[in-house]
Amino acid sequence: MTKRSKRMRQIDQLVDRNKIYKLEEAVEVLKKAPPAKFDQSVNMALKVGIDPKKSDQQVRGTVSLPHGTGQKVVLVVIAKGEKAKEAQEAGADMVGAEDLLEKIKGGWTDFSALIATPDMMRELGKLGKVLGPRGLMPTPKAGTVTTDVAKAVKEVKAGKIEFKVDKTGNINNAVGKMSFKANDLVENMKAILQAISKIKPPSSKGTFLRSMYLSTTMGPGLKVDLSALSFGGTNES
Repeated sequence: MTKRSKRMRQIDQLVDRNKIYKLEEAVEVLKKAPPAKFDQSVNMALKVGIDPKKSDQQVRGTVSLPHGTGQKVVLVVIAKGEKAKEAQEAGADMVGAEDLLEKIKGGWTDFSALIATPDMMRELGKLGKVLGPRGLMPTPKAGTVTTDVAKAVKEVKAGKIEFKVDKTGNINNAVGKMSFKANDLVENMKAILQAISKIKPPSSKGTFLRSMYLSTTMGPGLKVDLSALSFGGTNES
């Protein structure tokens, strides 16, 4: 039998794994857990009531977290001319066109977000095998294919994130860091839940926001009571 570390034994004493926690209570429990040697991410896993195999039940959108994610955003913009200049002035970390396309084609993906102007998407689209699996391909729906690159850069830098359902009907997102104030984490999560609940597919029946778990990078997973939150998508229909 593998011996559990002192830290995990302390977590076991703190957490009731059979309990369904109120959102604020779950955050407080995570904050009380023994710290790691780094600033852990706080992650939200949400199960939604859709059939991921049906094209009319895909859930994907963006939301601006009021307190950001706490993660360093390395933002790349693929644009030319005046749009490239606008991106640089807005705070993009790297701006280019054919040079960056060639670099990405070679497997370079050392960035966290990618924005492109529409005229560059024909060539960028050829790099789907590199960008797609990493969730880095720009899309108009996410606001990352746009002519207003300055606005897009500022939004991403300020905490705008994309959420989307995976093949198992789950949505997973980082919602902040353990160094955040408890209330800031709660506000970030409520912002995501509100945004997701607003785009419930018309063909989705019954409870939309099914279940939610909150966890940290090296901490426990806590089940959260969604029924205590006021979001339209949680109700039966």
